[in-house]
Amino acid sequence: MTVVFDSSALLALIFREGGAAVASRVTQDAVMSAVNATEVITRLIDRGASRERARERLESYGLAIRPFDESLAVEAGFLRPATRQYGLSLGDRACLALALRERAPVVTADRAWSQLDLGLDIQVIR
Repeated sequence: MTVVFDSSALLALIFREGGAAVASRVTQDAVMSAVNATEVITRLIDRGASRERARERLESYGLAIRPFDESLAVEAGFLRPATRQYGLSLGDRACLALALRERAPVVTADRAWSQLDLGLDIQVIR
């Protein structure tokens, strides 16, 4: 079954943070928005990884990267009212929009997501 990964879940795996063991159990069929892949690469670069190493780390988990197309952009915008009070970013909403389109559970390390009522199965890893 497909699951959608938020950047926070993949970063927990990469940096061996809390929740990494939970996230590692569902990476086999995981997908990620291109926006969230950008967030992962950004964090790796911020921590000193080279371009090549950052790309290798992202690709090493085998997540399929889905393009952030027009329909996802529109849906992410529409999610703003339902997510504003929880402080969700564009990247967060891109991930949620993908999960809604894929009709798939979403995996995150962001506890605020557990408060959302979007008709999604939100799995908080820590």
